[in-house]
Amino acid sequence: MSTIITSIDRRSPAERAGVHIGEKLLAIGGRPVEDVLDYRFFGYDRDPELELEAPDGSRRKVRVKKPEAEELGLNFETYLMDEPRPCSNHCLFCFVDQMAPGCRETLYFKDDDARLSFLMGNYITLTNLSPREAQRIIDLRISPINVSVHATDPKLRSALLGNRAGAESLEIMKRFGAAGIVMNGQIVLCPGWNDGEQLQRTMEDMAAWGFASCSVVPVGLTKYREGLAKLRGVDRETARAVIDQVEAYGKKCLERFGTRMFFCSDELYIRAERPLPEEEYYEEYVQIENGVGLLRSLISEFEAGLRLEDGPVEASPYTIATGVSAAPFLRELAERAAEKTGVSGQVAAIENNFFGPTVDVAGLVVGGDLIAQLKGRALGERVLIPVNMLRHGGDVFLDDLHVSDVERALGVPVTVVEQDGFDLLDAMLGRK
Repeated sequence: MSTIITSIDRRSPAERAGVHIGEKLLAIGGRPVEDVLDYRFFGYDRDPELELEAPDGSRRKVRVKKPEAEELGLNFETYLMDEPRPCSNHCLFCFVDQMAPGCRETLYFKDDDARLSFLMGNYITLTNLSPREAQRIIDLRISPINVSVHATDPKLRSALLGNRAGAESLEIMKRFGAAGIVMNGQIVLCPGWNDGEQLQRTMEDMAAWGFASCSVVPVGLTKYREGLAKLRGVDRETARAVIDQVEAYGKKCLERFGTRMFFCSDELYIRAERPLPEEEYYEEYVQIENGVGLLRSLISEFEAGLRLEDGPVEASPYTIATGVSAAPFLRELAERAAEKTGVSGQVAAIENNFFGPTVDVAGLVVGGDLIAQLKGRALGERVLIPVNMLRHGGDVFLDDLHVSDVERALGVPVTVVEQDGFDLLDAMLGRK
């Protein structure tokens, strides 16, 4: 833990109050500050009093004049003012354990940190949450918390997580629900483990405990599973059974609570070879970050943008590179765009040789597979790729190749497209 101030924002309340770089922030309003959550929540108040410690050990108190909710303007060595808490589980389905060798080191780090759940939307299991942290979440009413649930049968959850605390942390979920903490859940479906009766129990328990929403997603299996538990993927019949079960219970929840609460990911509909639900089904896309309604949202936005086009558009031909599962949807959109605007394009479904053929989503396509499968093909004058192929906020693929590496190998510019139907249409029509 480091609460030493490393920089202060210009013209911020803290700078105006005379806070110094190098001082340690001990408390705000008499309440000890241990990490970013304490700092954020205690610093929310109007005109807070800071207790500071200078490098020589002397202490002082400073009143900071500011309105409620304005940031103090202090920065620390790390964003969390602490190190991220590593995961203590050994999940049977953990994707990190199935990573290809030779990737950058950060891809092998597993976090399970409640602070990152609140601040960045990460999903956590609650198995390494201390009593103090659990009570702090309740006392400060920190919401939402995103929870990887998977199962509510205590023995099964402990087995799936490879951690006996998996059973114990179910009590934390109950406490959070009783305290009114907003919880969003996730169930990674492992056929033969947490489907069927176990899935039904999990959904019923989560509804009773006050979860706001939950996604059901198929287990992801790569070719790197040597020495790991024997799991099978979700096939068409399993996907259909799960969709029927989740939709049936979701209908009951809608009648009782006014929300379906439980939603299947796009990937399950694709594996089931069933059409995606209409936009209303997704309830304003409450679980879109887990791939629930991602394609429907993209299609709806794209169609809205295309309706605004009123004639031919001058733009060079293109190739969209994407994962196998999304390719049919994007081909249909490209055909619609061509019919209305005259801009020609094609869609290339990239087989995932890096992780294995069972991985078919665009977000796990790597630069090496793009180069190997597109080089030498007639690509038009540009290649479009979705932003989720790249490291967040950067231009690096999972295999550490950069967008510029792909451009050099293919001999055409590569345009990165946001996960947004309007942006996709603009990219197709050469406006990016």
